[in-house]
Amino acid sequence: MVGNVLKIFTGNSNKALADEVVKKLDVHHGRATVGRFSDGEINVSIGENVRSSDVFVIQSTCAPTNENLMELLVIIDALRRASAEQITAVIPYYGYARQDRKVAPRTPISAKLVADLIATAGATRVLSIDMHAGQIQGFFNIPFDHLYAMPVLLDDMRQRFDHNAVIVSPDAGGVERARAYGKRLNCQLGMIDKRRPQPNEAQVMNVLGEVKDHDVVLLDDMVDTAGTLVAAAKAIKERGAKRIVAYSTHAVFSGPAVERITESQIDEVVITNTIPLSPAAQACSKIRQVSVAPLIAEAIRRIHHGDSVSSLFV
Repeated sequence: MVGNVLKIFTGNSNKALADEVVKKLDVHHGRATVGRFSDGEINVSIGENVRSSDVFVIQSTCAPTNENLMELLVIIDALRRASAEQITAVIPYYGYARQDRKVAPRTPISAKLVADLIATAGATRVLSIDMHAGQIQGFFNIPFDHLYAMPVLLDDMRQRFDHNAVIVSPDAGGVERARAYGKRLNCQLGMIDKRRPQPNEAQVMNVLGEVKDHDVVLLDDMVDTAGTLVAAAKAIKERGAKRIVAYSTHAVFSGPAVERITESQIDEVVITNTIPLSPAAQACSKIRQVSVAPLIAEAIRRIHHGDSVSSLFV
């Protein structure tokens, strides 16, 4: 709120991104110790006065997911008990987002459970980027600001592709996202028809759209094991595509992802820094990272001053 002191705190999940955000906002990091007791329990100590402050906690709940999620909850609880007036959980990557509905009998809706934990800990607002399932916003009974990496990724695309490129969604669920990018780039659209017999396994059935002799932009919200991405690139290349560049917001890169990308027909994978890259991913010549720090910093500034956040994406 206007008049309250803005303070930025962070856990251990993505300190590099938090450093960029703090620099963009021209404020200092909030002083806090986020460590471990000898038995592994999380130990948090806030090292400065936050009474009546407008506090933002930057923490991606990426791997190790449970550790980073618990850090976020304990930091929020510490700030609430220290009488912070507003506590915004800034979660660039929201873990458990893929468990947003019951996919079989007697299974949990973990995304809802995580939402309840964050609110119960004391968060008064949540800010996240490119949620895997937009309806997760409705799991919260506190304000939720959903940011899109589109401005950052579009800037990069415009420097490298013209209207002759084809934006391809790797599945039916991403068609709306691909259409939004295609509209702004004045590009054709395509889609991969795939089947997923079990989690983290995808089978390409067909390629919809004309990709022969075109540069192709494969667009997804996250890259996990890269199985979908690599299979899609192979099918597209077999149909005569010239260059294949994948764009994604969240670099989960679990299991054999980096190895698959290295050996794939993809020319480049462009991802944001919502999740820090592993050493193997940093060493991969096909992986390039762009920063969402300016986007997050501007959103924080607008929230703090009571300005519109949605106008960032008009």
